[in-house]
Amino acid sequence: MATGVRRKTKIKPPKKFGPDVSIDETWAELSRNIREILNRDNVTNMSFEVNHRHAYNMVLFKSGDRLYTGTKQIVAEKLQELAQSDVMPVFPASAGGDPTTKSQENEVLLKTVKRIWDDHTSNMGKLGQILKYMDRYYTKPAEVPETWYFGLELFLKHIIRPPIKEHLITAILNQLEFEREGYMINRSAVSGCVEIFLSLDVSSGGPSLYKQELEPALLKQSQEFYQRLGQSLRDECDAPEYLHRVELQFVSEESRAHHYLSRQTAAPLQQILKDHLLTAHLEAIISKESGLDAMIDNDKTDDLTRMYKLYTLVSQGLSCIKQALKRSIARRGKEINEVSLSSENLDEPTDAPKEKGKARVVTAGAQTLASALKWVQDVLDLKDKFDRVWKTAFDGDREIEATLNEAFSGFINSNDKCAEYISLFIDDNLRRGLKGKSDADIDLALDKTIIIFRHLAEQDVFERYYKSHLAKRLLLGRSVSDDAERGMLAKLKVECGYQFTQKLEGMFNDMRISADHMEEYKKHIASSMTPPIEISVIVMTSTFWPMSHSAATCTLPDVMLKATKSFEQFYLKKHTGRRLTWQLSLGNADVRVAFNSRTYDLNVATFALVILLLFEDVEDDGFLTYEEIKQATSIEDVELQRHLQSLACAKFKVLKKHPPGRDVSPTDSFSFNAGFTSNLQKIKISTVSSKVESGEERKETKDRIDEERRHQTEACIVRIMKDRKHMTHNDLINEVTRLLSSRFKPNPLIIKKRIEGLIEREYLERCEDRKSYNYLA
Repeated sequence: MATGVRRKTKIKPPKKFGPDVSIDETWAELSRNIREILNRDNVTNMSFEVNHRHAYNMVLFKSGDRLYTGTKQIVAEKLQELAQSDVMPVFPASAGGDPTTKSQENEVLLKTVKRIWDDHTSNMGKLGQILKYMDRYYTKPAEVPETWYFGLELFLKHIIRPPIKEHLITAILNQLEFEREGYMINRSAVSGCVEIFLSLDVSSGGPSLYKQELEPALLKQSQEFYQRLGQSLRDECDAPEYLHRVELQFVSEESRAHHYLSRQTAAPLQQILKDHLLTAHLEAIISKESGLDAMIDNDKTDDLTRMYKLYTLVSQGLSCIKQALKRSIARRGKEINEVSLSSENLDEPTDAPKEKGKARVVTAGAQTLASALKWVQDVLDLKDKFDRVWKTAFDGDREIEATLNEAFSGFINSNDKCAEYISLFIDDNLRRGLKGKSDADIDLALDKTIIIFRHLAEQDVFERYYKSHLAKRLLLGRSVSDDAERGMLAKLKVECGYQFTQKLEGMFNDMRISADHMEEYKKHIASSMTPPIEISVIVMTSTFWPMSHSAATCTLPDVMLKATKSFEQFYLKKHTGRRLTWQLSLGNADVRVAFNSRTYDLNVATFALVILLLFEDVEDDGFLTYEEIKQATSIEDVELQRHLQSLACAKFKVLKKHPPGRDVSPTDSFSFNAGFTSNLQKIKISTVSSKVESGEERKETKDRIDEERRHQTEACIVRIMKDRKHMTHNDLINEVTRLLSSRFKPNPLIIKKRIEGLIEREYLERCEDRKSYNYLA
């Protein structure tokens, strides 16, 4: 077994500085190298490892304070030297001078500071690598900043110091203002210095120098600049140009914030633009002669879009647009209403001679119809214009849509005849014989009319007029087509519900049933004695058709009386318990009349036929007085005068009036015009009347509407109280108003009167508190 000698391990003590190595020598060499790094002398030949070991040894052997303080002093000396030798000499010469020269001087200063900053940060990075051991093991226990951070502090203290800091901020602000005024600047030079301000903290962990020093000055200058600019642009530019310039400013400031200012400044700058270019001048710009109204008139969609986008950036902007739109629509609507009113009054009789009065009334009626059609068309055109603006320029904004609807409702309902006008417009589009209009055109016009109809506050008034006009179209066979009529009815049902169109549909049902009756009647008379004349009868249910068509008195000739009796016997035999009332004022007749030259086929009103038949027994040169005609026919004066005027004073004069003239009076007399001639074989003699109501008829319509409203109000009150049993006065008024508002705008005073009436009739009782009501079963 082999044996060996075991050696004892020897532990070496750590190496200490001996007589040949000292801290002073180490620092002397290291400080010399640090100065060379800062001066960029012989840097390539330096050994990073040697410098790092020197710094390591100084910290390791308790000389970290000397190393830290010494390095800091060397850096401070270098920065102080640069401040005196490089920065101070390049200060701008003066505040005034040529803008281009001034910009160049500012650019030199900014570039100089940026160059020093770049060198300094590069040097501090290199020193940080060398002094890494110091930063790790000395600065934290000593509670002092690391190499990089004391480098920033020293740069702030010795370079960004008065008066350099003030000159630097002024240079940045000047460059910013030069660019705003349209001059070219070196953005990278400004960006570099802004970066310096962002990198430097006034105090450790506090706000950056940019936030505390540069940004407040920048915002103050911007506020002053844009306050001046807003005033000058408002005074010098029209509205489209102003908005265009403002839009460019928003884009420019966004670009500046992105390229050479801090992004954190973008929001405050935008707010300054909003305050001084928008909010301060909202009303002034939109109200300019070239403002909103002119843009709408000239279809400046791009300008309107720009206005909407800019104005919606500020809180008051959208409200300003809405108010301006309301004013614009109200003004335009007022003009439309005034034109309509002036057109109606254009041909009213004033001091004209009496014999021309009737002709003027007829002309005024035709003028009123033309005014009604023009009013509706003008409203439709205006609605189309603003709808296009709303969709294209205002991005379909719902708040603006509500404003437009409110404004249109306001001026439409300010016209007392709006319901009648809309009904007349629909009547004109649904009447047979329209030229140049296809079914698609008619349907489109009716769709647009429904849009106006939605704005009506008094839809019950429209219903009465529409029912009257529909009745005339159906009874006189004037409808363009049954499909068009029912299509319009369907549109109204969608808007107002079944209650609104129930009676209208009943009118169509009567027309259909009457057609069936006539088929059966023709078969009946074919198998019996044929009446001397052929008749066509429409049986109208009294509750469906307009009450204004009350039965007018008339004594029929025997030949007509036999025909009516024949139909009555046929009808009442099939429908026992019913009663027929002849509405002769709504009928018309075809009659063949022989004149000296030839025989003509005339289409006249039923009353006109009765009058013509009186002249069968009159000699050729004979005549009948007005009183004789009235006594023979029993026709009321108003109707008699209208039909005599149609026969003797209108275009086709089949009777002669003595004395001649356009006005019919009780002292006149009439004779048969045997010498009448015309190029036409079939002649329609229209009754002197108008689709437009006269003043007396309009008053009658209003009275009937008021009466219907009273009944509707009472019925509504009873329905509510029957359901609730007990309600306070205010709650009842509000509920009645809400329920009736779809038909008309109820007056609270009228509701109160109806409540009092129901209390008198013991439908309701007033409670002891005098402020509420109970329902009495």
